[in-house]
This record gives sequence, structure tokens and C-alpha cells, in this order.
Amino acid sequence: MLDVRRLRLLRELSYRGTIAAVAHAFSYTPSAVSQQLSILEREAGIALLERTGRRVTLTPAGRRLVGHAEAVLERLERAASELTGFRTGPTGPLRIGAYPTAVRALLPSALDTLSGDHPGLEPMICEVDPAEVAPALRSGELEVALLHEYDFVPCPPDPSLGTTPLFTEPMYLASLTTRKPDGEHPCLAPWRDDPWITSTRLTLCHAMTIRACKAAGFTPGVRHRVDDFATVLHLVAGNQGVAVVPHLGIAGAPSNVVLTRLPIERRTAIAYRRGAAGHPAVEAAVAALRTAVPPELQGER
Repeated sequence: MLDVRRLRLLRELSYRGTIAAVAHAFSYTPSAVSQQLSILEREAGIALLERTGRRVTLTPAGRRLVGHAEAVLERLERAASELTGFRTGPTGPLRIGAYPTAVRALLPSALDTLSGDHPGLEPMICEVDPAEVAPALRSGELEVALLHEYDFVPCPPDPSLGTTPLFTEPMYLASLTTRKPDGEHPCLAPWRDDPWITSTRLTLCHAMTIRACKAAGFTPGVRHRVDDFATVLHLVAGNQGVAVVPHLGIAGAPSNVVLTRLPIERRTAIAYRRGAAGHPAVEAAVAALRTAVPPELQGER
């Protein structure tokens, strides 16, 4: 019989790529992870890993077993959700991860709803970059989290996660002036020669801005890299450059900043471990987050 805990380690290795990363995620030592995977290979009766120096890759049999592990772990999540459903209601800790603008714009209202409707729950908020959501959910650090994707930067599907669309928001070009349309990309091309303010490298927002500008026929000259949109807008107000900002990030924009709506959108979804959609706490979180969506974005999913 294959051990579920070891299957979980093998699945995580398929995502993270190194035994050291798996060990860090589960608070094990690398040697302990290696030992457990070796035992799993003996249980399976076939090589699951190929070791070349410090590098480890999955064999075809290992990749096939990961697919079965996904199904097994999803089934166990469903079982846990159904058993929890026999209780009187959602109780206990509920760890919610969200990106910064959502923490500010959505979470206070969602927490009010959860406190009123489910006093037995103990919601805890953790600010997390969308790129870290899947690992945090798989390792059990979070129960629910918000993911987003942009036009030009789609989010690849993750077989370990289930998702529920939450809302779609427009993007804006923040500048100090309005300019005439220019060809096929009227909202970006006129600012090709301006200094630009983007998010920091390796973020989805940074990739979206760079790719949107390249689609408009130019590479932006980046002067500042800042992740906080309120700060970005104040830099724009100070004539430090132009920037692309999502709807949730424009609240409190300085009066001299011009916001030009772009043909670009950001889509936010609620994510949880696959199989956990019916868990009472997850259902409560989904309902509360939906009520917290600003009225102008209601129905935009």
C-alpha cells in the first residue's frame, strides 16, 4: 500500500523541483525527504526518481504516480470537507492569503461578514504574492487565497488547485496629460518616450506592463520599480513617469493624475486545494469575499 504522506512529498517535488525546497515547505530535513521518497520507491517497486549529482527528476513512472497522487489527495480533501460539514457550522482557524490591493479593498469587509455570519471561525489574513499561493495552499499554510492574472500574463492551470472566479477589473494608464490616439494601441503608444514606473521584476504586474508596451510597438524605459500602487500614483503626480494601475489601486489618486482606461483587464479568482470547495470554512470565505467586491465590479467575473 502506498503511503499518502509520501505521495504528497512526491507531488510537491514535481512542483518545486528540488528536495531542499520540498524539505523547507514541510519543515523536514532534506535527508528525511530523500529517505521517505526512497521508501516510496520500494513500495511502488519501480524507480520514481532519477538522480544526477544534486539534481533529481521524475521518471515516467514517477510522473504517472504524481497524477494518481493528485486524484488521491483531491479525494481526501473532499472526504475531510464532507465530515466537517456534519458539524454545527464553520469553526476554527481560517487562513486567507491575498495580494496587497485586495487586502486593503476587500478583506476588511469580508472579515466583517465572516465575524457576523460565522462567529466560530477565526480568520487570519496573510499578504501573499499570487506566485506563492499554490505552494502555500498545498503545504497547508493557507486554506483560501486570491489569485490574479492579467491580459498578456495568463495564469497556467494548476492541477492541485480549485478556483472560483471573483471579479474582473479594468486597468488604467496613469499620467499627467491626455494624448491623442496613435494607431492600433491608442492608450499606450503616445507615451512610448516617457519614463515608466512598473512593479518590481518577477511580478505579474511588471510582466504585464512590459508585454503590453511591446505589443504596442515599444519597450518602456523604466525609471522606477515600486509595488505599492498608492506610491506609484504619487510618483506619477510628481511627474516621475507614467504607469499602468488596476482599478483596485486607483482609490485616493492625486487630483492631477489622469486615468485613461486601457483595453487590458485583471481577473481575480478564489483558490483552494482541489476537493475543498465544499468545506464549510471555504464556502463561508467564498461567500464573504463575493459580498466584499466593490459594487462597480459586481457581476464582472
